[in-house]
Amino acid sequence: MAEPSRRSIAPAEPTFAELFTPKLVTVLREGYGKRELRADAIAGLTVAVVALPLSMAIAIASGLPPAAGLVTAIVAGFLISALGGSRYQIGGPAGAFIVLIGATVDRHGIDGMLLATMMSGVFLVGLGLLRLGTYVKLVPYPVTVGFTTGIAIIIMASQIKDLLGLTLAVKEPGPLLEKFPVLWDALPTASPATIVLSLSTIAIILGLRHLRPHWPGMLIAVFVAALATALSGLDVATIQSRFGGVSGAIAMPSLPAFSLEKMRAVLPDAITFAMLGAIESLLSAVVADGMTGRQHRSNSELVGQGVANMAVGLFGGMCATGTIARTATNVRSGAHGPVAGMLHAVFIALFVLLLGNLAGYIPLAALAGVLAVVSWNMAEKRELATLVTASRGDALVVLTTLFLTIFRDLTEAIVVGFALGAVVFVNRMAQATGIERHDGLVSEDQADGAARANTPFDAMLADHPDIAAYRISGAFFFGAAATLGAALDKIADTHKAFIVDFSAVPVLDSTAARTMHGTLRKAEKRGVKVYLTGTNAAVRRELFVHDVRPPHVKYMARMEDAIENWTKRASGTIDADA
Repeated sequence: MAEPSRRSIAPAEPTFAELFTPKLVTVLREGYGKRELRADAIAGLTVAVVALPLSMAIAIASGLPPAAGLVTAIVAGFLISALGGSRYQIGGPAGAFIVLIGATVDRHGIDGMLLATMMSGVFLVGLGLLRLGTYVKLVPYPVTVGFTTGIAIIIMASQIKDLLGLTLAVKEPGPLLEKFPVLWDALPTASPATIVLSLSTIAIILGLRHLRPHWPGMLIAVFVAALATALSGLDVATIQSRFGGVSGAIAMPSLPAFSLEKMRAVLPDAITFAMLGAIESLLSAVVADGMTGRQHRSNSELVGQGVANMAVGLFGGMCATGTIARTATNVRSGAHGPVAGMLHAVFIALFVLLLGNLAGYIPLAALAGVLAVVSWNMAEKRELATLVTASRGDALVVLTTLFLTIFRDLTEAIVVGFALGAVVFVNRMAQATGIERHDGLVSEDQADGAARANTPFDAMLADHPDIAAYRISGAFFFGAAATLGAALDKIADTHKAFIVDFSAVPVLDSTAARTMHGTLRKAEKRGVKVYLTGTNAAVRRELFVHDVRPPHVKYMARMEDAIENWTKRASGTIDADA
């Protein structure tokens, strides 16, 4: 019988409509009733409670009035959930943009920032329609750790003034090397009342996180600080004293002032906004996928993010993206789908309309305390330490990205970090080739029965109802991690044992190791036993660094050995813990 053509067995290419259908439509097609609405309403309210103080704090730290953060959470939060490609994504103002927005406002004014935000939205839509969202996943893991930690340090430094209640003789500089001398000179002006408020805010947040983790610690801390300020008449800076409070109305949409010259001037800022927005939103979507076992559509998500940023510029907001902390809160709160994100925006809008005037009593020290906690959580301390000690290549990439983020520019940090990551990978491939040189640069012919002959992957090994077997061929690195990670997750969904053969993998990097770590955690939650076979010493070392080690996973020499081991476990021939 003739062998079936490749065309007959290849999966059908998805249509444009299938690729760019919002997840909201997908969820509604599945069936949506009162139970799902109740779950989404609870999750949306929970996220709104978290987003309220955070949105105002991020706006103030960016040099904007608090209303800018609230309107961003409302408009962008609604549109990102309604139009995006992620089931659980929560959009809004993000701490990662504080430095960029502040610098843009200083250079081009608020109108320039709004124009750059809208232009970044156009770029994001273009990236999505060109189906370039998939390639954003190529950013190496050390680069993301480096710039995330660098941004966290910058945010923390930007809050020192409000944490201590300092009175500066000059405008606070943006760059750290210029900022610290100005802050040092202003230390004698520190306000004891402000320090007590900021420390109390931090203490309440951390204490509730430990004692009552399900309570909205940030909102409670800000409320307590505002109440204490109002009742005691403390002489501290508040939203009312600095910004005149928060209006109980949402501004009507209007175009910012623009011209061709101004568009050219803000173009670099718009590109940076788009680049960071794409990376942050897709990282957040990946985190949500890891927590839920679902899969987002990258390009559809970028289109949704782009439309949201074009819209938010009309309402006087700020650049928005998917936010990891709020998205994770959404998932943990039991959200069913995008309706939760839309309702979170509705709840924030109701707060602005009904209780917006009360926000004027919030002391700036409390919001600075909120951002101090956020920046501490944002800094990937453990991951940074792991990468610095894992290898010289990863240490070079993560530290270079970190220092360039802090002392130079975020765009420069990402570009240079990506380039260094590519160089490190090429070097690893060269090392792997060198290890195999004892076989000769040109392999000699061998008989089929020779001991050293390559054994092809036998698909029959995987023909078992309880066992999923998968062989990775070639270099397992950041460029392939996302695709292979998704494939591994799908394979492990419906089986009791999961075997991954690494005998054809010469090298593995930290991003791939983290992918395996995530796959292993999800398999453990499902009660799936994981075997890794054929790993060489270098691959095992990298996996061990990222906690892919016994007893969570069992290493064996060959795939046949793993299948035999599982069969004996399942039949009770050997002890399950053996």
